Amino acid sequence: MTNYFDMSGKVVLITGGSRGLGREMAKGFAEMGANLVITSRKIEECRAAAAEIESMGRQALAYACHVGHWVELDGLVAAAYERFGRVDVLINNAGIAPAMPSSLEMTEELIDKTFGVNFKGPFRLSALIGRRMVQTGGGSIINVTSTGAIRPEPEFGPYAAAKAALNVQTKAHALEFGPKVRVNAIMAGPFWTDISKSWREEADKNAPSAVRRIGRPHEVITTALYLASDHSSYTTGTVIQLDGGHR
Repeated sequence: MTNYFDMSGKVVLITGGSRGLGREMAKGFAEMGANLVITSRKIEECRAAAAEIESMGRQALAYACHVGHWVELDGLVAAAYERFGRVDVLINNAGIAPAMPSSLEMTEELIDKTFGVNFKGPFRLSALIGRRMVQTGGGSIINVTSTGAIRPEPEFGPYAAAKAALNVQTKAHALEFGPKVRVNAIMAGPFWTDISKSWREEADKNAPSAVRRIGRPHEVITTALYLASDHSSYTTGTVIQLDGGHR
């Protein structure tokens, strides 16, 4: 029987891969046979996540990087290719969502940081790795965005705007890097992870969605595996709304 999610021998780079949905996806891809490059700002957390992947019998590279700082991205890409020789799947998952009291009180520094992590970093990393993927025969890029892009809340306006920009850039990069490289996005609603532990139970009981709950980690994993798989070869430039049928 064909395993459509088989990732044996594939190399997957996940930003924000040391916790939350990033770590869950890293484990899910490792279960399907992939080797991982795990990056986030804190090397200790990257190493802990990498050790968990290695305990599953896979190879993992831990690399500390602030994706909002373009100067650090070249080093990340160089380290990944030096270790594994290629990247088959890039998952731009890292994000920050600082709240603001009002637009008038939002500082230029904070709005630059918000766009840096949520849009500029994924843009640049996709450009660096997408070009290499084209040269080496193909690959898959997956941007993790947010339903805030279509249902923004005032206190998270810049975050929502950055994710909306990443949705648009997903299509643009699909056209630029195609046909060899596919670029898609997962526009995620709330999920039950360690990051959401302060609010996940209340959100789960009162979720305004068709499934009457928030998402579980395995539900983002299978969506990411589908988009990474060669069997989704006709899916590109697509933003998948993964929110349980929010009203």
